[in-house]
Amino acid sequence: MAKSERFIGIDVSKATLDVHVLPEGQDFVFANDIDGIKAICRKLCKLRPHLIVLEATGGLQIPVASALGIEKHPVAVINPRQARDFARATGRLAKTDKIDAQVLALFGQQIRPEAKPLKDEQAQELSALMSRRKQLVGMLVMEKNRVSLAIGSIRDDIVKNIEWLEERLDDINTRLGQAVRMSPVWREQDDLLRSVPGVGEVLSATLLADLPELGKLGRREIASLVGVAPINCDSGKHRGKRRVWGGRGNIRSVLYMAIMTAIRFNPVISKFYKRLIDAGKPHKVAATASMRKLLTILNTMVRTGQPWAYSPN
Repeated sequence: MAKSERFIGIDVSKATLDVHVLPEGQDFVFANDIDGIKAICRKLCKLRPHLIVLEATGGLQIPVASALGIEKHPVAVINPRQARDFARATGRLAKTDKIDAQVLALFGQQIRPEAKPLKDEQAQELSALMSRRKQLVGMLVMEKNRVSLAIGSIRDDIVKNIEWLEERLDDINTRLGQAVRMSPVWREQDDLLRSVPGVGEVLSATLLADLPELGKLGRREIASLVGVAPINCDSGKHRGKRRVWGGRGNIRSVLYMAIMTAIRFNPVISKFYKRLIDAGKPHKVAATASMRKLLTILNTMVRTGQPWAYSPN
């Protein structure tokens, strides 16, 4: 490692941004507000870091990560579980904001996660709309479960809330469609993806917003990134069950719902799923394999720019 290579770890909380610099071992704390983000950008411009590592903390990281990205700094946003597993592996069991920043800097120095370009404003807006849609759907499910047991005025209140949530969901769906159609590139990719039986508006928008790597990676890499690639669990002569693990859970959940439709209406996926079931595979295994196959098909289509084409022969 060159002496000039600096690795920065930033732990993001609601109030502060804790920064650790390697190899110097320096620590800084900035307020997590507009002035603090401006100050951290000025500080890191002088340090010229080789890599900056942050955790994905429910959206709290987006303002500072976006600001650093605009300044052309190499930023890697990692899964919090990766950071905690790395901390345990290196014997760091205590957890404070300062320690977390140190762990992230060391993770960058030792693991070298890939710095990826941050989403532009349109992609961030689309991703935010998708997140809000998921929240509304979740609230609707809970309220509809409650209404069957409610009585009197409480039932009336829940019914009114369900009506309001459904109106908000309709509005979000409309805004999602508008966001996709406003971008010529997204509109083209949306048409491409939705030419596949079983791929609807929600899955297409989710892939556009949260899987920019689609079409740029191989089939194994894209399956692993989403979390639908089976992982070995072997030791010595023991051969454990293959399981899927990690990846982007929000994409995986939407992909699963799409597979329930594709099993019925997509001839390729339907035949593939049926063959696995006939071979004795449980539904969950067959469905996960079908998710991986559909993702592979979509990945190839985006890479080649070729729309869906099916020949029974």
